[in-house]
Amino acid sequence: MSERSTQETPRDDREISHPVFAAIYDRVPQSWLLRSHREYLTRALSGRVLEIGAGDGAMFPYAAAAGTDIEYHAIEPDPHMRTRAESAARERGFPVDLRSARAESLPYPDESVDVVLASLVFCTIEDPDAALAEAARVLKPGGEFRFLEHVRADGWRGSGQDLLNPLWKRAAGGCQLNRETIPRFVSHDAFSVVEIERLRFGIFPVRPFVRGTLRRR
Repeated sequence: MSERSTQETPRDDREISHPVFAAIYDRVPQSWLLRSHREYLTRALSGRVLEIGAGDGAMFPYAAAAGTDIEYHAIEPDPHMRTRAESAARERGFPVDLRSARAESLPYPDESVDVVLASLVFCTIEDPDAALAEAARVLKPGGEFRFLEHVRADGWRGSGQDLLNPLWKRAAGGCQLNRETIPRFVSHDAFSVVEIERLRFGIFPVRPFVRGTLRRR
């Protein structure tokens, strides 16, 4: 299997930049709501870990508390979010190899990562199928893809999300309310399902949430 150069040109070089959303995101009181789910994502981490879409670095404290036997990498394409993530890493003294890259074109060789983390990011990725294929490519056989995502609801709530989505996407930095994320994950040939759990929290229109773990075949 060939390795992809870390200098490869991304498939889409348009800058992702949402300065207003980044500033608002800092003020959203989400830590207490997501604490147990971030602990789930970072439990018993070891080896080389890659976080897709680090945002403002909210996962860093949980990864730091998970143990010292990790080499932590992260990508974040939005420069405003990346600046916040860099500050978060410095303040905690947590060593992170943080790169400007898109999930659709990860700057890592084939089969070079032990765990890929995705926390509330597949709702914003422009090409989620390409991003999932990239996660599979960089994971070692037996490696884990751990995720926490909000997804399209059933029934009238899903219809409401469909109606609200165009406005929400513009206001929320590209976030989409009605992504059918889990069928995409579980149907991918490169992965087997370890566990998937539908979570009972969130407020319409950002509900339901799903977390889980897939294993690279």
